[in-house]
Parts: sequence; C-alpha cells; structure tokens
Amino acid sequence: MDGVGGSRTRIVDLAIDGMTCASCAGRVERALSHVDGVLSVAVNLATEHARVSVSAGRGEDEAALAARLQDAVQKAGYGGRLLPPEASGEDAEAALLDHRERLHLLLACLLSAPLLVAMLLHVGASLLHQDSLAARMMLPGWLQFLLATPVQFWLGWRFYRAGAAAVRHASGNMDLLVALGSSAAWGLSTVSLLRGSDRLYYESSALIITFILFGKWLERGARRRAANSVRALTALRPDTALRLDAATGQEQEVPLAEIQVGDQLVVRPGGRIAADGLVRDGESLVDEQLLTGESRPVAKARGERVIAGSLAVDGRLVIATTAIGAETRLAGIVRLIESAQASRAPVQRLVDRVSAVFVPVVLVLAGLTFLAWWIDTGRIALALLDAVSVLVIACPCALGLATPAALVAGIGAAARAGILIRDAAAIERARGIGIVAFDKTGTLTEGRPVLDCVVPVGGHGNYEQAAELLSLAAAMQAGSEHPLAEAVRASSGHAAPLPSERFVAVPGRGVTARVSGRSLLLGNRRMMAAEGLVVRGEMAEEADRIDAEGGTVSFLAERTSAERGSRAGGTILGVLGFSDRVRPGAAVATERLRAMGIMSVMLTGDGEGAARRVADAAGIDRMLADVSPEDKAGAVQALQREVRGSERPSVAMVGDGLNDAPALAAADLGIAMGRGTDAAIEAAGITLMRSDPGLVADTIEIAGLIASRIRQGLFCAFAYNLVGIPLAMSGFLSPAVAGGAMALSSVSVVLNALRLKSWQPHREPEARP
Repeated sequence: MDGVGGSRTRIVDLAIDGMTCASCAGRVERALSHVDGVLSVAVNLATEHARVSVSAGRGEDEAALAARLQDAVQKAGYGGRLLPPEASGEDAEAALLDHRERLHLLLACLLSAPLLVAMLLHVGASLLHQDSLAARMMLPGWLQFLLATPVQFWLGWRFYRAGAAAVRHASGNMDLLVALGSSAAWGLSTVSLLRGSDRLYYESSALIITFILFGKWLERGARRRAANSVRALTALRPDTALRLDAATGQEQEVPLAEIQVGDQLVVRPGGRIAADGLVRDGESLVDEQLLTGESRPVAKARGERVIAGSLAVDGRLVIATTAIGAETRLAGIVRLIESAQASRAPVQRLVDRVSAVFVPVVLVLAGLTFLAWWIDTGRIALALLDAVSVLVIACPCALGLATPAALVAGIGAAARAGILIRDAAAIERARGIGIVAFDKTGTLTEGRPVLDCVVPVGGHGNYEQAAELLSLAAAMQAGSEHPLAEAVRASSGHAAPLPSERFVAVPGRGVTARVSGRSLLLGNRRMMAAEGLVVRGEMAEEADRIDAEGGTVSFLAERTSAERGSRAGGTILGVLGFSDRVRPGAAVATERLRAMGIMSVMLTGDGEGAARRVADAAGIDRMLADVSPEDKAGAVQALQREVRGSERPSVAMVGDGLNDAPALAAADLGIAMGRGTDAAIEAAGITLMRSDPGLVADTIEIAGLIASRIRQGLFCAFAYNLVGIPLAMSGFLSPAVAGGAMALSSVSVVLNALRLKSWQPHREPEARP
C-alpha cells in the first residue's frame, strides 16, 4: 500500500485471479468502485492487476481496507490478493498459481490424449471405409466417461465458477460460453451413454477445455513477458547496502529497510546503488541504462547526483542518501509505468461497449443455430453440436486483450529507452502531432551556459571594474538555480560573495537584489525597458555584437532613485555575454521529424541573433524569438490553430524549465526533459529520462507503433469472430476445432503485441576515432 498525493489519498494494488476477458475486467472494476471510500479504479487485464485510489480520511487501517477490497473482488467471482508497496510483480502466490496452471494443463492433456487418439483413428478408419476397424478404434463408453468427467468438472471448474458469477451479475463472459458449450457436449454424451448409444462426444467436451487451458497458459506466459519491463526495474533495487559509520569509518551491511535519509552508503565497483543521493567521495563510471536508456556509463564525482538502481562500474563511491524506498526516482518510474499500463486508451470505450453485448448476442446466435439445424435435419445431436461450436469459437478474450497487451508491451519498451508515458491518451495524441515546439535553453541547447565576457561601461580594458561587476552579479545570483546564475557563480571562482538581500526573480526577464546597500538589476532588454532604462551607445553596440554571435545578453544596472510613487531611474553599469552549446543530437532529431512530416519550431525569449544561431545549428524549420514565458502558451495555441483540420492536427511542446509548464499544459502533448523541473514534468504527458532531443522522434515513433498494434489486435479479434462464428453456424467446425481456434486467437493477439518488446530507439552510429 503506497501513499500518493499526500494525506488525502492512498493507492492499493491488488493482483486479480480469474479474469479472462474485458467483461471480467469491467466487472471487477465496478465491484471495487462500489466499495465505500474508493475514488477511482483501474483494472488491467493484461497484467491482471487492479490499482485502487482510496480516500485516506476514513482513519481505517490497511488490513481492514484490504479485507473490504478483497471481499468485493471475491463477491464478483474472482480472486484478489493485496500486493505490497514495492512488489516486484512475481510474488510467491503468483508462482504457485503458475505451477497450478501447468499441473492442470498437464493433467488435462493426459486425460484428453486417449480420447483424441481414439477419435483420430476412428475417423481415419471410417474415411478408408473400414467400418469394423473403425468400431474397434472407439474406446468403451464408460472409459470415455471416466476420462472426460474429471476434465469437465475438476479441471474445468474455474469456467463454471466464473460463469456463474457472471450470471449472478446479469452479464456474460468467455467462461460462461465455455461452460455452456462443453457442458452441452458432455451432457449429450452422457445421455447417449445411459441410453446405450455409441454416439458419444466426450472428446469434444474434454478437448474444448484442454485447448482453452493450453491457450490460457500460452497467453499468461506472453503477458508475463510483456510486463517484464517493470520486473526488470524493480530487480535493480538491492536487498542490502553498505552503511558507513562516520565515527569509526567502519562499513556495515544492513537491510535496505534500515537505511535512513542522510546515511552515508559505500558502493563498491560492480555494486548497485541502493538509494538516491549525492556523491561525497570517490569517482566512478555509473551505468544508468535501464533507468534512462543511456547506453554509455556516465562519469560521477563529488557533488553529483546518483539514482537508486544504477551500477557503479569501475570505482568506489561514498554517497549521502537523499531519498529512500518509495521516494526514490526508481520507485517513481515504476509507479508511472504501472499507472500508464493500467490506463485506458480512448478506443477501449468501443471495445467495452462491444464486450457488453457480445456474449448475449452469441447466446442468441447459438440458439438460432440449434433451431435451424434441428428443423433442417431433425437430428438434435447434430444441431446441439453445431450450437456448441458457436458457443466455443466466439472469443471475447481477444477483444479485451488487444489494447492492454499492446499498452503493457509498448510502454515497457519505451521505458527501457528512457521514455516515460504517463497514460494511454498521450499515445493517441502523439500519433497526430504536426508541429513540435521546442524550448531553446536546456532542450535544444545543453542548458549549461558559460560566461564569455563582462564588459563595463568604458570598454573591455577596465579589468578592475569588470571584476567588480562580476562580483556584484555573483552576489545577486547567490540563491538562484537559473543556468545563467550558475555560469556567473562558476566564473566568479570561490571568493566569498558580497552580502545580498531582497532577491526577486522576474520570470523571463532577470533578477533584482540589494548588494552592499546598492539596488541592482540584472536582466535582458525587456527588463531594462520596463525599468525605464535605455540601452544606447557602447553598451548597445556590445550587446548587438554578442547577439549577432549567437550569445545571450544580460545587463547589470543600478537604480539611482526609487522613491515611493515615482518611477525608478537608474544607470546601466555593464553587459554580460553568455554562450550555450547546441546539443549534438538536435539536428538529427529535427531531420527525423521532418522525414515524418512534422515541422519543428523553436520558442525562446532570446533575441533574434542568438535564436537564429541555435535554430540554424539545430536544423529548426521555424523560429519564434523574443517570446516571454507568459507568451509561450499563447504561441502554442497559435500553432494549434494553424494545424487544426489538417491530417496532423496536434502540437507537442518540449521543455524542461519552470517557465515552460504553462506551454506544456497548453499543448496537445507536453514532453518534459527528465532532468527538468518538477513543474515541467508534472505538466507533461510524456517525460524523457535523458536530455536528448532525439527521444522526441523516438516518442512519436513508438506511440505510432503502439497504436498500430492496438488496431491490428482489434482488427484480428473482430475478423476472427466475424469469420469463425458464421463457419461454426454453418456446421463446418467441430466443437474441438472451435475450442482450439478460440484459444489460439487470444494467444495470437498477445504475441502480436509482444513484438513491441523488440523495438529499439534510433541511435546514430558512433564516430570512429
């Protein structure tokens, strides 16, 4: 049980046993939704999990809440088990269930095999017109009864139980169809046996159940492979860690549950990092591939952040923990993936409507088939067997699995590449993208600008005045996390900053502060204009030069009067010039988007010159400069109006900063860089774990593939039923063949979705040394 969203809600995860189709998932969802205190429910047929959001204001302990939820699931006719907060997905009960499934399948095969072999020999002899031999090939009726009955009522009991639960809730499911069909074949055979007739169909009833058990076993294995992405991530978390005693310097291996925030942990070469933290000592290459998709190990040294689950490759690290357990980035990634896999695609609403009427329609068709053949031939047995074939071949399972199986496999494959998809709706939106709008700083550029020059009034040669301006600027930026502030502090060295106070950040413009009693401004041209300061003369020329070279300009100014009720005046003291490198993969990313028919647009608050240099280097199709943070959302909306009504009517926004959050929210699809701010990530539908623009094209590609697999699965499921049911009604399929076809239809849908696991993101070939 995992608290999410503060004290107002908590999340409960349940493993659900016995679901076979979309109707089952819907029944479990409705049952849980009616439990007092439940806010929302998401049931995933492919993973057989239910995620329940519950109000935390009831003051109820976890055991009582879990009991109420499990009771609701059991009353709906299914099994429910509480999953621990950080369950790896393969708990002991799931392993026991797998073992039981294999055992039941083996027993069903052993009991059905004699019936199948005897039937095939009998049919073969009959085709050769060897009637006496064909009669000898038939097993005695009592032996057929003894072989088929355990399959029907012991190994097939699950179908009766789930079918009865469906009837109690005035609905139908696959289990009901299988129970009715196999029971009809078994019942007809038993009546014939009691009357002394040799027209027995026990092989049909036994093979129906055996084939379906075999199909479910294959399907379960395929679904488990599709969900391996989450298990692979949870397996990264070590069970123990080496804690360093600061007083004695001794290392002690302790269980992960005993680690506290602030503890110092030792990570040896080849060891897994147990918690998020900051490196306090040592250097090492760290492998983060399963977490971020980055194929190369990343160098980590003192002061740098490391994340739980990553691997120290070649060095020893001492880290101070900043987050543990459910608060680590690894745990957050797992929760996001599980939530996305449990979400419902828009097309699922159509599937749910079809599934709701599917079983009743099949029952009507089976009844009509029986009546038609009985009237036509006068043979009740033949009419009943054809009706059984209709019941058995109808497959609501494939319909129910097409969407969740593709989501589980595709979202898992995307996560391995460093793409975290928040929900299924984001996939639908990504397919229709016509324009991708990029923020510049930190998205197309590396976001680590360097200070190139400090030019005071009076020119480049006044080094003492330039040093004073740098000292003032560093003092103003002492508490800021803006990339330009970090560049200023880095250039000022380790000298103690001057005392500063009244720091105020003005989004999209700059900062103000008092340093050593002086009221200072540090910002762009818009800030200077807002303060009534005119940039002219040598400062204007210097700023134009920096701008023309593609740099970013900041002016340092001092207010000379700020009386109450009057407009502040001031003096510009100098200009600071910054530069930022374009990310190496930016040009390749925009070229790939262009090949997809998608336009790339860059939004930036920088001037025309700086923006043009970055746009040209990154291969951007269109550039919008001098766009303030508050205007970015409006710019996105203007782009949306441009593409409305086209084949690709949606706009995606890619950003990483606090200022990008409104634009990310305004876009049809927000894509946040994973190293960006929490506000940007929260506003986005997709998060990229690496600051790599190439992942944007990968995101659109995998979203298209997931949507394609969903459509393929639904098409196959509908086509199978549209072809199979008429064939069964026409008498072309025996019940046993119909049962085998029904079982394999679900397996084929899951295996088709499983192809998504082989998807790999685009990688540029590495340059040779």
